[in-house]
Amino acid sequence: MGKRAKTPRSGATTATASADVPVVGLREPCPCGSGRRYKACHGRQAAATIVGATRPFEGMASECDLVAMREIVPAATARLALTGEHADRQVTLATVLPMAWPALVRQDGSILLGLQVNVGSGDASRDLADALLAALDAEPGAPVALGRVTIDSPRLQDLVDPAVPLTVEVHDGFEFWVDGVDDAAADVRASLDRAKSYAHPTVRLTGLDAAYWTQIGEKEHLRWVTPFAEEPLLDGLARLHAAGTSDLGENTRLVGMFRAHGLVCPVWDLPLGTGAAAIEEPAAAFAARLADAMADDAPLSSAERHARAGLSNRQVTLR
Repeated sequence: MGKRAKTPRSGATTATASADVPVVGLREPCPCGSGRRYKACHGRQAAATIVGATRPFEGMASECDLVAMREIVPAATARLALTGEHADRQVTLATVLPMAWPALVRQDGSILLGLQVNVGSGDASRDLADALLAALDAEPGAPVALGRVTIDSPRLQDLVDPAVPLTVEVHDGFEFWVDGVDDAAADVRASLDRAKSYAHPTVRLTGLDAAYWTQIGEKEHLRWVTPFAEEPLLDGLARLHAAGTSDLGENTRLVGMFRAHGLVCPVWDLPLGTGAAAIEEPAAAFAARLADAMADDAPLSSAERHARAGLSNRQVTLR
């Protein structure tokens, strides 16, 4: 049975356009007079104006690493190259910040900008840009709250030089939160202690962009955020899988893939004790095989179509 349409409350101004309603706190009464909280009324309509960008970081030289830092890497940083009037400000992109703050301004005026935030508009690039602009105006020592953006809000690509690649530094933990800080607040220290428990060992490979080895408990994996369009990538992976060459060596196997922010990330299981260094050469060799397979424009064979269907069934969408 379909859901019943809700009857407007007596006196509610249901026809008021969102553009005519002032923005207020999410828990405050909606200024339209409906009697509901803003988040359940025109605030919900405002949030719906942002449709999650298929590839929010498209056009940036390090799009794949940005997706990796947002979705799979526990502790990493990278310096951003700002343009325009703020080109001299020091801004460091970080996977996560204390209490999941979107950004914070240190006492020296440098900014930490967090990628892994709990909520947002659905467009990660605009959320980051909004937090960055707020941080650029904030006083030293202040955390920055997550704002509310619209389809007209700037993207991160509008504030930085998108052609400059990131130099990603992977960390064993989150001590970078308090580097150079002698008197970190107690809540920051407590958050740091909690975060240590999920900073599983992670290494970015040197020979393959945006490929990250990790050990989670008693398992090791390689996860590669690829820059390729999904359809040719799946065809290429299917050709290799059908030929028995989609692995990274003995006792390794391609176990599936996930999508995040418009990109596809294949995942391999590795024997415990493999380590990141041992997988460098096999990963580079795989990338070369994949390039050849993707360049093959012949129709897929029956075995390759079967392999492709199996791979498609093992995909998970994160964002």
